[in-house]
Amino acid sequence: MRQINLFRGWPNPSLHPLPALTTATSTILSNPLLSAPALSYGPNEGDASLRAEIARWLSEFYTPPSPVTASRICITGGASQNLACLLQVFSDPLYTRNVWLVVPTYYLACRIFDDAGFSGKLKGVSEDAEGVDVEELERGLESSEGRAGAEKCWERERNSESRWTLKPPRSWRKLYKHIIYTTPTFSNPSSKVMSLRRREELVRLARKYDALIISDDVYDHLQWPVSASPSPSKIYPDKALVPRIVDVDRYLDGGPQDDFGNAVSNGSFSKIVGPGCRVGWAEGTDKFVYGLSQTGSSRSGGCPSQLTSTFIRELLSTNSLQTHIRNVLQPEYSSRYYTLTAAVRKHLVPLGVLLTNADGNANASASANANSGTTAGGYFLWLRLPRGLKASDLAGKAQGEEDVVIAGGNLFNVAREDGYRTDADKVALGEAEDFESYVRLCFAWEEEEKFDEGVERLARLIRRELERT
Repeated sequence: MRQINLFRGWPNPSLHPLPALTTATSTILSNPLLSAPALSYGPNEGDASLRAEIARWLSEFYTPPSPVTASRICITGGASQNLACLLQVFSDPLYTRNVWLVVPTYYLACRIFDDAGFSGKLKGVSEDAEGVDVEELERGLESSEGRAGAEKCWERERNSESRWTLKPPRSWRKLYKHIIYTTPTFSNPSSKVMSLRRREELVRLARKYDALIISDDVYDHLQWPVSASPSPSKIYPDKALVPRIVDVDRYLDGGPQDDFGNAVSNGSFSKIVGPGCRVGWAEGTDKFVYGLSQTGSSRSGGCPSQLTSTFIRELLSTNSLQTHIRNVLQPEYSSRYYTLTAAVRKHLVPLGVLLTNADGNANASASANANSGTTAGGYFLWLRLPRGLKASDLAGKAQGEEDVVIAGGNLFNVAREDGYRTDADKVALGEAEDFESYVRLCFAWEEEEKFDEGVERLARLIRRELERT
């Protein structure tokens, strides 16, 4: 029995833009005027031409009130590497009170926060149909600030010489009191889209409590109609579903309250070119982006992924990447999405499994895009199991007994403190509090023709488990 992997969140190799990359690499490496700078140390903030191309591309897709400028863009080594750099520059494990993660969350980010000194300071915040629960988050922020104030008073009473920061002041950076981490569009794992209203509330909250919102904007371009069309000529969305949080911060209530702002967009080409390219970008205020470019690793080694970034520049400047997204990724991923959802409805729904977000993010309609309620996207399906089944046990048995690899919902949790959660919060979360009632399926990696068999195997296991309960 061949293993079927519905866990791995990678693009299938057949979706890599190999012809366009071949042309791009040849263009750069065959011309000494282009290859010499490509193989040298890059500017700290990244290749100027690539920054301009990304700014143009983002302006066309997100259509902000005024175009994105190159001065708002910094080239990075991808979203994961840049998350570490953001924490190096803009947080301090003594001064920064907590890191708040919208849960269920991208679980591999937790190791990056741990490496940055925030072990024991990670706090999960629930999401509802519109995204992060801002009321729960504000209770947590208030509680955290209260503890920080009490600790400082206690230290003063002891006449302590204790320092409240590890890092010395620098003109090019700001240390934030809180970090808020989210993937607001087609989130991993729930595939939810945070509504515009909730994004505005989140930005106002970040400004009030001196928080930096780190927004992983990595799935935005991967969107399609929630229902398959019988028409052979499909039209896929070519504009963003909802304004990014960094755009909200740019314009809401007159714009940022200081030169650094309270939001950064953490972008990556991993999902639309290939994770091995290790190129991404960050967007924020001019001063924020400059501060990020002053990360010690960039000051020493130059911009990350300098050579590969010049290949990406060619893909954008020739519109090859835009064409690849429109003609390959959106059609292929939408087909995969329809096939996997059909298999879930056929084999799992009759057993009591709930396909969440089956309406395609209808609650994101509190946005500027009237089509948001009919749009799906991203990489994942988030399924709620029948009562009595435990995701961590099911995932282990799925691999051991049926050779199907899935992600148990328990992976995507972060501990939450009862101190700022009301009884209503706990009742609303119910047995899903630790996400043991959920599993995640990915439609990006495995071959599409294996989806039905994989879900049928999972259904066999669930049927056996239900008979035992």
